[in-house]
Amino acid sequence: MININNAISTITNTLLLSGLIFAGISQANAQASSQKVSAAPAPGVLPHKAVVYQVFTRLYGNKKTANIPWGTIDENGVGKFSDFSELALKDIQSLGVSHIWFTGVPHHALINDYSAIGISHDDPDVVKGRAGSPYAVKDYYKVNPDLADNPAQGLAEFEALIARTHKLGMKVIIDIVPNHVARSYQSQYKGAENFGAKDDTSLTYARHNNFYYVQGQAFSVPDVTKKPLGGESHSLSDGKFAENPAKWTGNGSRLAKPDENDWYETVKINYGVRPDGSHDFPALPQRFREKSTAEHLAFWQSQDSNDIPDSWKKFTHIAQYWLDKGVDGFRYDMAEMVPVEFWSYLNSHIKHIKPEAFLLAEVYNPSLYEDYIQLGKMDYLYDKVGLYDTLKAVIRGHKNTDEIAKVQAQVAPFADHMLHFLENHDEQRIPSFDFAGSPEAALPAMVVSTTLSRSPTLVYFGQEVGEQGNEVAGFGAPTRTSIFDYVGVPAHQRWMNGGKFDGGQSSEQEKQLRAYYQTLLNLSRKAPALKGNYHPLNSHDDKVFAFSRSNAAQRLIIVSNFDSKQGRKLSIALPKNLVDAWQAPMATKLQDSQKRDSQARDKLKATQIRLKDLLNPNPRQEYQLRVKNENGVVLSASLNLTLAPLESVILAW
Repeated sequence: MININNAISTITNTLLLSGLIFAGISQANAQASSQKVSAAPAPGVLPHKAVVYQVFTRLYGNKKTANIPWGTIDENGVGKFSDFSELALKDIQSLGVSHIWFTGVPHHALINDYSAIGISHDDPDVVKGRAGSPYAVKDYYKVNPDLADNPAQGLAEFEALIARTHKLGMKVIIDIVPNHVARSYQSQYKGAENFGAKDDTSLTYARHNNFYYVQGQAFSVPDVTKKPLGGESHSLSDGKFAENPAKWTGNGSRLAKPDENDWYETVKINYGVRPDGSHDFPALPQRFREKSTAEHLAFWQSQDSNDIPDSWKKFTHIAQYWLDKGVDGFRYDMAEMVPVEFWSYLNSHIKHIKPEAFLLAEVYNPSLYEDYIQLGKMDYLYDKVGLYDTLKAVIRGHKNTDEIAKVQAQVAPFADHMLHFLENHDEQRIPSFDFAGSPEAALPAMVVSTTLSRSPTLVYFGQEVGEQGNEVAGFGAPTRTSIFDYVGVPAHQRWMNGGKFDGGQSSEQEKQLRAYYQTLLNLSRKAPALKGNYHPLNSHDDKVFAFSRSNAAQRLIIVSNFDSKQGRKLSIALPKNLVDAWQAPMATKLQDSQKRDSQARDKLKATQIRLKDLLNPNPRQEYQLRVKNENGVVLSASLNLTLAPLESVILAW
């Protein structure tokens, strides 16, 4: 969604007042749960670390570089499904990617003429930007016609892209936006009824109405600072949009004339939540926290069909439609604005069809995490207000590194379910001066984010080559690559090199940055210890973060220096509980050493265990774990090392 960093608190307050945000776990439960640590992957979590590569589909393959503010599709260009050639997909795969999230695939409202294939024109007064927001879906059963070489065959072209992606062993994720649809929603699909088709518009609310209505008032276009299409003349841009009675706006506004900061291009879906916030659907018993998706499905199948709001059924049909097309999972937009019982209903139906489906939800309220994982049966949630916000603050010098361990401890009971990222379409680009100022300044955070847990890592296209997002595209503002306008993405285009994907136009800095990401992300998929346990280590330095990851096959010590100006000389002692956990493999190493030195067998001695830096192929120094033992029993272990500014090491033995 738009400007999410600024909007979260406003949205949350609005929804709390309207009764449309739902209570999560109590503080007491949260504190009790924080003591639980799972030694094995949680149910629904992939057995390996996933790497999700998010592409903004209409921007990824665009080769035009004009970047004219409010530029047309002819002036600024647009990427196509066909730009994801086998070569392009192999280039993505080379980053260790397991899943590609194709953002902006369902047909959303946009300003272009597709009347020749029966698509109605969209009104610029209720479209943000010229290319339109991908989160104002106009027809869930079609793809964005801009993305197809032949718009009349767009769905077939996307199915071909799914097949190409699968051929290389990668999975496909697309967006579903259950909270709202475009103000102009009008599906042409004959196999499903349109949203609102049978609504009783004389009522503000009814269980089976798809929308909420403002009685006695017609919709009025908000007064906006940014004029539609930058002020360009358009036959439909007249400050009017016919909607009577007015519908509630996507972010919950009940005004017939929304504010310009509201999501006025969308209308809110009704999920059986009355205007006072009470529920008009069956309650899901708390015991279902521990139940399987099959048991959740059986619960909903046992309910009277008339008690299930119509919108639930419509979105379940939409998800099943895309699963039938070969899609492997969904990213759910603003999931916390929709009741958790709906997610139980939807996700249990999805898992019945495709048990391995990848289900990712945008949830920002930590008090809701447990509900949406356990009751809503989500696989993964955004770790935004915890890890992302903390890492960003550490990079910018607003917090110390000891805060990282604190936020990780807070999500310990469900750490496997928290998706980690430093960029996505909502967030500022790393090199922007509102974030890190340079791509290298965030590399320590990227190492931490990628290796901290068993949860997936998300990378946004262009991040791996240092895209700055500086373009003034039109509706969108710089520091984020625009999701509203036709625009080129310069650093990515340089790497793309006209479709060769060889970095032929990239700077040396961009090539080195990508190589670093490639090493790190592939390592995250392959290192056995990253399937194992996490333990924070004390570096005694508030600019350094250190921790271990280990399982029976491998032990890692990961240390990152967040200081961009000064190196660090460190001595890190392993805590006793970690020494105890690593006792057996260290003892084996010591026995081998003692066989070579029988005179020292019964004496207190120090033995060096050589460590290999998996992140740096040409390390600047040798790394040794200094182990003290007596009679084969390990008493302590420590590591001495120096780190250059912004340097990280992943030390393995």
